[in-house]
Amino acid sequence: MGVGEVMKKVKPYLAMVFLQFGFAGLYIVSVLSLKRGMSHYVLVVYRNGIAAVVMAPFALWFERKVRPKMTASCFAKILLLGLLEPVFDQNFYYMGTKATSASFSAALYNVLPAMTFVLAVILRMEKIKIKSLRSQAKICGTIITVIGALVMIIYKGAIVHMMWTKGHDQEDTSSSSNAHFLLGTFMLLFSCFCWAAFFILQSHTLKSYPAELSLATLICFFGMIESGAVALVMERNTKAWKVGWNDGLFTAVYSGIVCSGVAYYVQGIVMKERGPVFVTAFNPLVMIIVAVLGSFILSENITVGRIIGAVIIVIGLYMLIWGKAKDQEGENSEEKKGSKSMELPKSVINGDQHEINGKEYYTVVEIQQTKNP
Repeated sequence: MGVGEVMKKVKPYLAMVFLQFGFAGLYIVSVLSLKRGMSHYVLVVYRNGIAAVVMAPFALWFERKVRPKMTASCFAKILLLGLLEPVFDQNFYYMGTKATSASFSAALYNVLPAMTFVLAVILRMEKIKIKSLRSQAKICGTIITVIGALVMIIYKGAIVHMMWTKGHDQEDTSSSSNAHFLLGTFMLLFSCFCWAAFFILQSHTLKSYPAELSLATLICFFGMIESGAVALVMERNTKAWKVGWNDGLFTAVYSGIVCSGVAYYVQGIVMKERGPVFVTAFNPLVMIIVAVLGSFILSENITVGRIIGAVIIVIGLYMLIWGKAKDQEGENSEEKKGSKSMELPKSVINGDQHEINGKEYYTVVEIQQTKNP
């Protein structure tokens, strides 16, 4: 196996790991901005507006020759994509995180692959064979992931003190009322569902509009317009729209470029090759990064219940990833068998010879014999 083949296999994994570090940064900076009074409605508008402005030049230049024509069906899908992720997912995520904590929301978001998998099965985008070991692994992994999420929600346990938290007062996020915390949890779960639906619809849209940069730009642009309409209704205080040279501006720029524009583009590329379930299967890395940074920067508590639930979720997720990896191996072997079956040996046929990618192919012409009268 050459270096080129190894890099081709590793690229999707490296791309998704890079995104998880980007998302982990978003969890931290967004909580800092929201706790200092920034409106999440305004943040969503600025985030998507900045993403659209940054991504547009790249889309116009690099995809000027390959961009397909816009159809009414594709336009409707893009409008729905802008509603699902920029409007619903981002707003409910910010509200849910504010009501709970950054580390809790990062850990709970590990149910995203399970939600995506269930939606993909319902929409027949994911194949299930009950007798197959890989299908059993995906189903069991999904169930275990849900159990882990329930453990995190129901059981908190004692506070775990880290080396870097000794001598520092940590924020007791569990001191808020159970109803407030539970409402935040449901907001996060709804946000997670919207994100899973976004992945499914994005994967479907790319089949009819295979221009990742242009699609990412359009999603951000229409997301800005739709979230702007929501913000004008929900946020009537004009002072909320003023953003100076502070952490609010940094959050809008960072989240817009890294977590909206670049993320939509990279996810689209990986999704075309590996599918939406693979894209969502790297969330445990975010949880680990945010748990450490959240306790260090935001002084958030890490409890025994969250650790146990997170471990259960990770076990379920990697069962799901294992099943998806086996699916990919099966698809690759079927493609190889199909390509081999198309190659015909010289001793079998006579006809026109063609050479494609270093392989010889022959054209078979069937000639019907005519009977003499």
